[in-house]
Amino acid sequence: MAGLINIYCDESCHLENDGQPAMVLGAISIPESKLNEIKSRIADIRRRHKMSPQFEFKWTKVSPAKLGLYQDLIDYFFDDDDISFRCVVIPDKAALSHGIYKQTHDDWYYQMYFKLLKYMVNPNNKYQIYLDIKDTRSKEKVARLHDVLCDNSLDFSRNIIQKVQQVRSHEVALVQLSDLLIGAISYKARKLESSLAKQEIVDRIIKRSRYSLSQSTLPNESKFNIFVWQAD
Repeated sequence: MAGLINIYCDESCHLENDGQPAMVLGAISIPESKLNEIKSRIADIRRRHKMSPQFEFKWTKVSPAKLGLYQDLIDYFFDDDDISFRCVVIPDKAALSHGIYKQTHDDWYYQMYFKLLKYMVNPNNKYQIYLDIKDTRSKEKVARLHDVLCDNSLDFSRNIIQKVQQVRSHEVALVQLSDLLIGAISYKARKLESSLAKQEIVDRIIKRSRYSLSQSTLPNESKFNIFVWQAD
């Protein structure tokens, strides 16, 4: 019987002219049947650190005062075999040459999303994909992304990729967890050193994953998969 998989996506520095050199797209994947259990475990971590159930944990909020909370969230991710992560890292957006390839930044953006998700989608399963709302064009982007993913998967009747839906990250803990992981990878890719607390989280991910976060993993790495994309 086909399983139902939820995928929670987020992105960092995705705009073409935001002044940031690196861009990261990332996604958390879980069996839908484990959703309530995972949400409960994350709620327990919040309570243990005296955070309200509505507290939104995200990379920009990593600080010395909340370091224990974020360390526990990272450890929980690596300790739970039902949660997987994959990301695509673009180290240098300045190297992009959209004109040569007769494409827009949006065209390329959808190509990168396909590269992110293609190893996460198995035709023997069914998928619900959730994306954080980023801007006023989110609804249009979600509709187009659904089309692109289904076309590339030959899923014309949308039996495999059943849903691509925008959500508000402050309401969805798994999007927040994706934000935390891609935030750390983006911090590493941009060679930042402004926060000791954030560096602690980067170092913890490196230790737990046993990856440098700067190079691609093998494509079949199932727990913590990184693809570093390079322009031709």
